[in-house]
Amino acid sequence: MLITFKSQSSSEVTMYQEHAQRILDVLNKNHTRGVITAAEAAQAVALLEQEIALSKLHPEVDAEHASHSHPHHLPEVDETAEMAEKNHIGFAQRAFPLLEMLRAARDANDNIVWGV
Repeated sequence: MLITFKSQSSSEVTMYQEHAQRILDVLNKNHTRGVITAAEAAQAVALLEQEIALSKLHPEVDAEHASHSHPHHLPEVDETAEMAEKNHIGFAQRAFPLLEMLRAARDANDNIVWGV
C-alpha cells in the first residue's frame, strides 16, 4: 500500500506503507491518515533527525528493520553478503524526502497531510 504525503510548501512524497510506518511511529502518528501541523513540524524535524542519526550509529539495527519490512525477499543463489550490503537502502535514505518536506513545511508554516 502507498502513502502520499501532501503539503502546499513542497511536492508530494509517496512511500510504501512499510517504509513510512517507522517514520510515523517515531512521530507518533497514525499510518492510515493524519496531519503534521505547522506547529508540530519543528519537533517532527528534530525527532526524525535524531532517529536518522541513531540509525547511522547502529547500522545493524537499521538492517534489522529493513529485513522485517521485506520478509518475502529471498536472496538469489549467487547474491553475496557484499552485494546485499551495497544494495541496502537505509532508514536515512528512505526518510530523506519526508524530512525535506517537513523542513519546507516548518519554514513555510504549512501542514502535511496523508490519507485524505
